[in-house]
Amino acid sequence: MKNVISWQGDNLPMLEALSLPLWVFDIDHRRVFWANQAALEVWGADSLLELQSRDMSRDMSVSVAQRLNQYRQDFERDNAVFSESWTLYPKGQPRLLKVVFRGILVEGRMMMFCEAQNNLSVDPTTLRSAEALMHTSMLVTLYDSAGMVLYRNPSARAKVAYSSETWRQHFIHDGDWQALQQGIAATGEARQLAQVHTRQGMRWHEIAVRACRDGVSGQDALLVTEVDITDLKHAEARASFLANHDVLTGLPNRNGIRSELLPYLQQALRDGRQVALMFIDLDRFKNVNDSLGHASGDEMLIRMSGRLSQLLGHDEKVARLGGDEFLVMLAAPDVAERAETLGRRILQTLSMPMRLSGMDVSVSASIGISVCGEGRLDIERMMRHADLAMYAAKDAGRNNLMFFAPSLEERSQAQLALERDIRRGLDGGEFIAYFQPRVDVASGRIIGAEALARWQHPLRGVLMPDTFIPLCEDGGMVRELGRQILTQAARQQRQWRDRGLELMVSVNLSPSQFIDPALAGMVEQVLRDSGCQPDRLELEITESVLLGDDEQTMQTLQSLRALGVRIAVDDFGTGYSNLAYLQRYPLTSLKIDRSFVSDLERRPAIAEMITTLCRMMGLNMVAEGVETPQQLSWLAERGCQEYQGFLCSPALPSHLFAQLVL
Repeated sequence: MKNVISWQGDNLPMLEALSLPLWVFDIDHRRVFWANQAALEVWGADSLLELQSRDMSRDMSVSVAQRLNQYRQDFERDNAVFSESWTLYPKGQPRLLKVVFRGILVEGRMMMFCEAQNNLSVDPTTLRSAEALMHTSMLVTLYDSAGMVLYRNPSARAKVAYSSETWRQHFIHDGDWQALQQGIAATGEARQLAQVHTRQGMRWHEIAVRACRDGVSGQDALLVTEVDITDLKHAEARASFLANHDVLTGLPNRNGIRSELLPYLQQALRDGRQVALMFIDLDRFKNVNDSLGHASGDEMLIRMSGRLSQLLGHDEKVARLGGDEFLVMLAAPDVAERAETLGRRILQTLSMPMRLSGMDVSVSASIGISVCGEGRLDIERMMRHADLAMYAAKDAGRNNLMFFAPSLEERSQAQLALERDIRRGLDGGEFIAYFQPRVDVASGRIIGAEALARWQHPLRGVLMPDTFIPLCEDGGMVRELGRQILTQAARQQRQWRDRGLELMVSVNLSPSQFIDPALAGMVEQVLRDSGCQPDRLELEITESVLLGDDEQTMQTLQSLRALGVRIAVDDFGTGYSNLAYLQRYPLTSLKIDRSFVSDLERRPAIAEMITTLCRMMGLNMVAEGVETPQQLSWLAERGCQEYQGFLCSPALPSHLFAQLVL
């Protein structure tokens, strides 16, 4: 440790006599340990005791504190000596000095011996630029033409893997360094996203480099600035994963099928193999949700996805289509035989009992199989055929598998008949609004309701939305259905107000409704005809509608907000989210998707992020699917204002809802 000196009391008289300002700084306690008379004058101190009493940490910036810790590490590790320009602030007045720093051992601890060589006088712009360079969070490094470091600002020193690291050694992948070098050679500057070595391990940095000259030697040099974007890269990776994978099970979703699994099938056909799709639907899964709750239903789906994954071989893939539907893809020379064998094993494995909510529960499955032997792969057609075959397996008694046959196309005709039945029901006023309570978390009081569509079928009784919504969307009837439910909800809000109930009512807008140019006019007409208070009506939109044309989306939202209605984002967190739109658009509420609420015990991170985001942006939080007091307590602790879910009540007809409130 040749550059680190030891504190010797015998030397004090000599040091005191020097006209050069000298002092010892205690890095641990952020105080001056000792100073000679010349240093007391620099610091504007009346005595050594008075200077020692000053707590330098009280007005010390984060950057300076970080810099001092770097000094100590370098003293201990490299016996370093530094000569730098520093601005001191004795009694708040700036004083620029050229100071030499070296380590000194005092009472077994590493302190900093400071030697002020002279006062510096620079113009304000130069001084401020030097201060900015010290305090900026951007990493700034100057290398010579051989790649050896000439200078690092404090932020760069804090991150560098080791002090002697060269320009080339900074990179994990040599190709990134070469790409930057080529850019510099071509234009004198370059920019690259690269993985680099740091004291924290591998990090992603956005690197900008420019050819320049060293201001001291006049030789060629490289000025490198870096910004750590690792958190952004992780967020992008997470967003991409969510866009292509099911949140609950982690399996590929419909987007993932096209982006990840479709190329696998195409390659299998090119290799001379046949491919097959297997649609798997759990039989009577709704009974599990209705009897044990959605949390148990979700647990079953997770465990079923695990069983499927364990059954599959190398050339077999599984995805979740939504709800209780799964899709298996496989390739083999004789794929039909392979699919039937695998299908029988799947039926047997999925029907095995599992323990849920203290009960042994078992469900069977129905499987539909579609085969593509040779020729062009039409994934949509194959999926449709597998779907038809799956429904045929259900009609055959469930717990069965069926291959697609052309005769199953007749089922499509039945769907057309159902579509005609829906049109008749819309004309006949058979679709009615049920209302699920929205509850104030703090008081437990019902303060509103979400209007949900039900079909009061004359022969089949009350039908749930999954029976008719998909056909309404496919058949272009969802706008009329949405108008009818909105009208009923607005009238109901007026009736509640007439009875002295100040309740908010929320209504879902489908994506096709949202893009309808006549939407704002329709909403205005409904408000006028019903007498509904605009500020008591909330329109719920999905994330997907916010990812289209920004200008059109903004115009639509502004038109709706101009009417006085509120705007909520429904099922937030399940789509491909760009959180920037929350700042751009005039939103009032976020509804946390029930899949995140049900998974709070195992994976609370996304729900935590959403609640934090809402608090930061002043958005009203509404949690969906709350079923347990523990979930409600978690949400209450994080400032969630409202909740919906079976913990209070399912959706009810208007007269039963009124009984619940009164």
